[in-house]
Amino acid sequence: MKRKFESDMSKSATSKKGHWSAGLLTSMEDPECMVKEDDKIVVIKDKYPKAQFHYLVLPKENILSIRQVKKNHQDLLMHMHEVARGLVEKHTDHEFIMGYHAMPSMQRLHLHVISTDFCSPCLKTKYHWNSFTTPFFLHSSDVSRQLHEEGEVKNISPQKCKDYLNTQLKCHKCTLQPKNMPALKRHILTHIDKQKQ
Repeated sequence: MKRKFESDMSKSATSKKGHWSAGLLTSMEDPECMVKEDDKIVVIKDKYPKAQFHYLVLPKENILSIRQVKKNHQDLLMHMHEVARGLVEKHTDHEFIMGYHAMPSMQRLHLHVISTDFCSPCLKTKYHWNSFTTPFFLHSSDVSRQLHEEGEVKNISPQKCKDYLNTQLKCHKCTLQPKNMPALKRHILTHIDKQKQ
C-alpha cells in the first residue's frame, strides 16, 4: 500500500495501460473475478481481499477515481450504493462497510464492499488497515449525500491522506491500540469469537 500510495502521490493519474494501477480494468473482464454485471456496473471479488468478504463495484463508465466524480454522476453512485447493499444483504451474519478510498492507488472508480471481520492473509500493513478504519475511507452514503447536497465530493489533501494512513493502529471495535499488525490481527479474532458465542 505504501508503494502504491507514494506512486499515486508522485504521478498524475495517467498511468500507462498494463501498469499495475490499471489492474481493475483487467479484472472487470475476468470471469473468475466477476460476481455480477448490469448495464452500468460490474461487481468483482477483490483479488487481494482484506476481509472474508471483499467486493468492488465498478462503473462501466470510464471514471478514473472518486476525485473525478461530478454532479452528473449522482445517479450512478446511488446505483452503485444500491448494488452494494444487495451484496451485503446476502451475508446477514456479517457486518459490512461500503465506501471509497480518498486517494485510491488503482485506476477506475471502485466502491469497496468489505466485511468488518478483516480476517485475511492479504491484510498485512498499517496502510491496509488505516485505509478502511480512518477518515481515509469515505463511506458511500456520505459521498452520495455530499454529491446531492453540494454538487461535488470534497477531496482530502494528499498530506491529510498520508496522515490518515500513518495513524497509530487502533481496533475498530474497541479502544485497544496494538503495537503492530500481528498483535492487531490476534486481537481482532477475539471480537470474532465473541460474535460467535
